[in-house]
Amino acid sequence: MPSPVTAPRLSPELRAAIYHFSVFGTNGAISVYFGIWLVNRGIGPDEIGVINAAPVLLMLALNVFVGRIADRASDWRGVIIALSLIAGAVPIGLFFVSGFWGILLIWTLCIMPAFALVPIIDAATLRMTERRGTDFSTVRAWGTVGFMVASIAAGPILGWLGDAAFVPLFVALALGRALLAFQLPRFRTERAPSATVRGGATRLGQVVKPWFVLTLLGLGILYSTHGALGAFGALQWSRQGIPEGLIGPLIGTMAAAEAAMMFVWKRLNLKVSARNLIIFACLVAAARWTAMAFLPPVWVLFALQMLHSITFAVGYLGGIYFIANWTSEEIAAEAQGFSYVLQQGMSVVALIGFGWFYGAVGQWAWAVLGLYSVVGALLVLLSLRLRPPSPRPVGTDQPATASAAP
Repeated sequence: MPSPVTAPRLSPELRAAIYHFSVFGTNGAISVYFGIWLVNRGIGPDEIGVINAAPVLLMLALNVFVGRIADRASDWRGVIIALSLIAGAVPIGLFFVSGFWGILLIWTLCIMPAFALVPIIDAATLRMTERRGTDFSTVRAWGTVGFMVASIAAGPILGWLGDAAFVPLFVALALGRALLAFQLPRFRTERAPSATVRGGATRLGQVVKPWFVLTLLGLGILYSTHGALGAFGALQWSRQGIPEGLIGPLIGTMAAAEAAMMFVWKRLNLKVSARNLIIFACLVAAARWTAMAFLPPVWVLFALQMLHSITFAVGYLGGIYFIANWTSEEIAAEAQGFSYVLQQGMSVVALIGFGWFYGAVGQWAWAVLGLYSVVGALLVLLSLRLRPPSPRPVGTDQPATASAAP
């Protein structure tokens, strides 16, 4: 008797890609309209900076702790599901608040668990793909595609339905992200016999040295400048007279450029160290933000958004491989969490500082953000002076042996 035909199971990589799509899709919808939504409720630029910075500031104390819990669990999946459920339920509170303090409270409780799950899903996916011999950047690229789709779609939807549609859209996306967390694979049990697993530090204290921290600080500065774009970019373009219908495509172009870089990353086969990649991304970011200060026309804005393929994608991939290559799986989420703590610390500086500068000098705050990016490049350059990269090929900084990551 013939055996029944069963539907093929989705691969672990595809299931992780679907979840990444939902995580960053939610972020894409927020980036299009959140700043405008706040302004429409009488929130000023300095208060917008505080609202965006508050969850970041609180996560400084929790990210490493959450990562440590995730690393000690039987699998990272359970912690990701728990955080997704919290991040899906809390946004419902936005229906019931108004004014600065109410929005600040609910928004902070919304964003904290959403922030906390990102370093865990990054670390879990990277380690799973390394074991299985597959490509992390391709899986992660689908997160960027989600960001792009949501940002392009959210603009016309909100333009058509109006301001009142923002919160329902955000809540729907957050709940969808929570449901999709349940289809994630068990990251630690998906093994391939031919896959190799990196060595590296088994305790965070073994690798937290000045040269390592300086790189993460520079990377954090680079990331934080993109946070300022997310918080104030749509507001800047709206004040410039850019139609709301074009704000979504502008953000979508940025995401498309990022996704394209991630999809082709493996084929580039770069022979450049991770820290040099981060320095390059910082310098390109400095040029990108400075150009924003001159209120360029729409066609130039689209060109600047395409630089996201370098300022974010190259910096992100260089950073995540730098961390992974110097640490072991035993502290994968904790190490990524530590990096996120530094990123969030820099984001607090960028968001509050940019909000103040934007209120004081308007468009020229973008030039200050450009200078901040140069500071990031200088910190990573100092790290290279303290400890040059390993001579081993690969586009990352690898220790020669597991014990060489003191």
